[in-house]
Amino acid sequence: MSEFSKEEVAKMFFDEGMIKNDPEFTELLTNFAFDEACQNDLDEKTRYMAILATLLGCQGKEAFKGIVECSLKVGVTPVEIKEIVYQATAYLGIGRVYPFLEIVNDIFEKNGIALPLEKQGTTNLKNRREKGTQAQVDIFGDQMRNFWKSGPEESKHINYWLAANCFGDYYTRKGLDYRQREMITFCFLAAQGGCEPQLTSHAAANMRIGNDKDFLIKIVSVCLPYIGYPRSLNALTCINNAANK
Repeated sequence: MSEFSKEEVAKMFFDEGMIKNDPEFTELLTNFAFDEACQNDLDEKTRYMAILATLLGCQGKEAFKGIVECSLKVGVTPVEIKEIVYQATAYLGIGRVYPFLEIVNDIFEKNGIALPLEKQGTTNLKNRREKGTQAQVDIFGDQMRNFWKSGPEESKHINYWLAANCFGDYYTRKGLDYRQREMITFCFLAAQGGCEPQLTSHAAANMRIGNDKDFLIKIVSVCLPYIGYPRSLNALTCINNAANK
């Protein structure tokens, strides 16, 4: 790794007890997760942002703590880390995201990062749906322009919320661009599993805005140590299905 030796990363990722009590396992995982799985041309910031999103998706709280520390060391900004956590709420729900927000705040305070961070929002209650719809169109295509008012009468409010809340409240924020936001969304969905239709859709959206098939395969590769082979293989299937369409 360019800025850390594997041993230094392991000290941040594992607690001292695991290093002492499970040295053989620590070596196996360190060699794979922090060396072999990283042998591609992804820049370090992208790699760590993907891993943060993946650990949110699979609820890996203890591992997430170490990766936040590593992320700050390699230049992922506090705003970028917070935006990853905030956007996860739309895909994982606040019940699963709240503990990670507490973890980030604790680490920031420990590192002397003043809270709250600078505001990143660009919408308000009056324009969030309109701007959210525009984000959907920018990412998925013009077929999304009227999606917010589609669907059965009893449930069409969900499509409205998708435009106004998921995209209007989160995707319009500063701190991350569309390509980064779609990349972390892909990671949220791949890591939590059971979302293959949405994962295929977002794989296609990634490709549409510049995160091509090879890029997504690299993302799956660096995240595989954190979510295992079954969900990684499912993600690869979704990538291939999206590419074939």
